[in-house]
Amino acid sequence: MSTIKTPRRLMLGLLYAGLVALLLSCGGGGDGASGGSVAGVGSGSAAGTATAGADATAGTGTGATGDASGTGSGTGGDTSTAGNGSTDGSGVGSGGTGVTADAAGIGAADGLGSIILNGLRYDTDSAAITIEDATELQIGMSARVAGKVDADFTAGVATQVLSAAELRGAVSGIDVAGGSFVVMGTTVSIDSATVWADASGLTDVVSGNIVQVWGLPGAPGTLRATRIQVAPTLSAPLVTGTVENLDSARKTFKLGQLTIDFGAAAFTGLDASSLANGTIVRVRGTAAPFANLLVATKVEGWYAIPVSNGVAVQLAGVITNFASRGSFKVLGTPVDATNALVTGGPVGSLGNGVKVEVDGFMSGGVLVVKKLRIRNIPGTGGPASFTLIGAIGTYNSPADFRVRGQPVDASGPGTVFENGIAANLANGQRVTVVGDRVVNGVLIAQRVTFTP
Repeated sequence: MSTIKTPRRLMLGLLYAGLVALLLSCGGGGDGASGGSVAGVGSGSAAGTATAGADATAGTGTGATGDASGTGSGTGGDTSTAGNGSTDGSGVGSGGTGVTADAAGIGAADGLGSIILNGLRYDTDSAAITIEDATELQIGMSARVAGKVDADFTAGVATQVLSAAELRGAVSGIDVAGGSFVVMGTTVSIDSATVWADASGLTDVVSGNIVQVWGLPGAPGTLRATRIQVAPTLSAPLVTGTVENLDSARKTFKLGQLTIDFGAAAFTGLDASSLANGTIVRVRGTAAPFANLLVATKVEGWYAIPVSNGVAVQLAGVITNFASRGSFKVLGTPVDATNALVTGGPVGSLGNGVKVEVDGFMSGGVLVVKKLRIRNIPGTGGPASFTLIGAIGTYNSPADFRVRGQPVDASGPGTVFENGIAANLANGQRVTVVGDRVVNGVLIAQRVTFTP
């Protein structure tokens, strides 16, 4: 009997030990980053509470946030960069593909149908939306979206959308050949993705006239225009840029060639004590500048960029402070694209002045990039694409209809129709429209896809 029982007991013991090991392995932590993976997403959970507001998304988070190796523990919470003067509530979900992470996206709206920002579509059904300087969000407007995205940056759900213009004032220094003009000491450059809301191009911009510009701040004193309105309904001066030559005693600083007097200004999104050189701000006034001096009535912190480890961040902007692929800045944020998947152009073209979109996770105050898309190389150009998803409205002809309120012209000989033909265009028909330019406020369609 004993010769039978001993092996049986041994076998049962081994089976029990294996079962315990298997159960323990199911509770393991998140994977570390390797190869093309992104550092900074760790195991654990976080509770974040977001409150929509005009200036920032406030919130708190607790739980495990990943360190550079992909695992970690501690207390989450999010402090935005000094360049934005605001906080953004965050915590991060468990690491791994297919999960969601608290996120912030900053760029220009390149599509409507909810909102498409930097190529990623965010569901805005439950989002709080705040729009300044316009009646509704339109293609090319700069915006900040707070919410959640999946780990591969393929889809998101927005809790908050903020948008405001960056620049409004009288035009000078028009350079049609160079693709630029000057507004109140800020040099505005255009590219193939610049949306012309009510004009056909730079030749319609008139010196001395008031224009309104949405755009992405680059090097101090520069702005890459994403949307231009040559006849805005508003005229009060507005300028956005990087603070330089801060004089706290005299309460002045410079934005490009313009001196800002903030002595009597109200502060939102940041306070006077946190103002510093390098901060990106939006300044509003009531009277046009005189002798390159603008008296500010309001100084606003620009769109808040989170810095807490593990927060997913999308940025569109112009590269500055370029040292290498692993060390440059976008919108004043340090970026490491060493292991990023780079598309849209050769890796060797990366450098100052190149317009890019970067997706990644914050780690130690640096955006560790997972995907980088080159959008414009100075002297070479780059791709532009705008997307509308929704039902056709106000249909008059293939050359004149709207989707999401955006005028569309699909009458061109090169327009491709999928799952239907031009004769199927009608009010209520759901479509996806893709075009490469907006001229006089009209999206010129390259492809129209009919959807159920």
